[in-house]
Amino acid sequence: QVQLAESGGGLVQAGGSHRLSCAASGRTFSTSAMGWFRQTPGKGREFVAGSNTNGGRISYADSVKGRFTISRGNVRNTVYLEMNSLKPVDTAVYYCALDFRPTHEVPTTVEEYRYWGQGTRVTVSS
Repeated sequence: QVQLAESGGGLVQAGGSHRLSCAASGRTFSTSAMGWFRQTPGKGREFVAGSNTNGGRISYADSVKGRFTISRGNVRNTVYLEMNSLKPVDTAVYYCALDFRPTHEVPTTVEEYRYWGQGTRVTVSS
């Protein structure tokens, strides 16, 4: 079994920065595609950012491009999301996602990720 643990959620002022972390544990493999999604009440999970299996390709949602940065940690199966110039519309529960199936492209849909964290809430105040 694989577990994902996110950390770093909290309250941030608009225009500020915040960093989320995610680490996988359990029966993991050396490489994985990892990504971040977010969800607000009444809506489905929205792709935010992701990287392919070897981390060589990265993709961002248009709504966060230029403001958010996804990066892979030195420890395998870890991922970070650096969020800058935060806006109230960025308020959501953020989920870390992981899949071990080899992929050249960056997975951007919920169905492409097998493992999910519990989510961490980020609230951006105006």
